Amino acid sequence: MDDTAVNDDLDEAARVFNELRPRLFGIAYRMLSSATEAEDLVQDVWLRWQTCDRSVVANPAAYLATATTRLAINAATSARVRRETYVGPWLPEPVDTSADPLLGAERGEALEFAVLILLERLSPNERAAYVLREAFDYPYSQIAEILQLNEPAVRQLVSRARKRVTGERRTPVDGAEQRRLLSAFVNAARSGDLVELESLFASDVSTYSDGGGVVRASKFPVHGVERVAKYYRSFHTRFWAGVDVEYATVNGRSSAVLSLDGAVFAAVTVVASSEGIDEIYWQMNPAKLAGVGG
Repeated sequence: MDDTAVNDDLDEAARVFNELRPRLFGIAYRMLSSATEAEDLVQDVWLRWQTCDRSVVANPAAYLATATTRLAINAATSARVRRETYVGPWLPEPVDTSADPLLGAERGEALEFAVLILLERLSPNERAAYVLREAFDYPYSQIAEILQLNEPAVRQLVSRARKRVTGERRTPVDGAEQRRLLSAFVNAARSGDLVELESLFASDVSTYSDGGGVVRASKFPVHGVERVAKYYRSFHTRFWAGVDVEYATVNGRSSAVLSLDGAVFAAVTVVASSEGIDEIYWQMNPAKLAGVGG
C-alpha cells in the first residue's frame, strides 16, 4: 500500500472513530464514573483501532464498543481496589451534559450521581450489561458477544442490576422540581436558615462531600434532618463569603457550580423525591472538577 493509500485509510479510520467517539466515551464514563479515566480509555481504544487489521472488521461500531467495554471492565476492577483507600466519601467526577444530554447514548440512563453511586456496588460485568442495555439499548445477543457470555446469563445480569438500581432509590422528582429544591437549599445553606433547611429535607437526608484528601471537606457523611441542618448552619458565615453560584446541567440534572475569585471549587447537586431532599452531593476534589469548569 503506497503512502497515499495509507493516509486515506487512516483518514477513514479517524472519520469512523470520531463519529462513534461520543458513544464510546458514554460507555466508558458510565462504567468508570470518571471523565478523566474515560478519556484515557477512549484514547487507548483509538490506538488499538489504528493498529488493528481493519480490513477484517465487518462492523466497526460493534468492534469499538466491544473494545471499549472490555477495557472498561478491566479498569473498573482495578478502580474498585484503588477506591478502597480513598480518603473520605468517593463521588463520581461530574460532567457537563448541556451539549449532549444523553452523553452519546440512546437514553440518559446511568448518568445521574445517585445511579452511578449505586452502579459502584455492582460487579463490573453487571454494570456493563446494565449500561449497554439501559442506556444504549443494545440487544441482549450483542451484549452476550461483548461480554462473552450466553444470552440467558446476560438477561439475568441486567435483571439483577435493574432491581438493585430501582429497588434502592425512591422515585425522583422531575427536573424542574429538582432545580427548585437545589436552589432553595443553596439559599438556605448560604443564609444558615435552620428552619428552611429542615423543611427541605426528607427525614433520612444524607450529605456527602468528596475532597479526596486534597481540600478541606467532611470525611464522613452526615445523616438526619436535624444533624444535616445544623451541619450547614455551623459554617455558613465563613464558607459562603465571596462565593459566586451558577447553575448548570451536570450529569443530566441541575447542579450549583461554586466559584471563588473566578475559580471553580465545588459542584453541588441534590437527589430529591416526594419526601424532599434525600441526598446532597458535594464534589470538591480539584482533580474531578475539570468537566464543570474547574
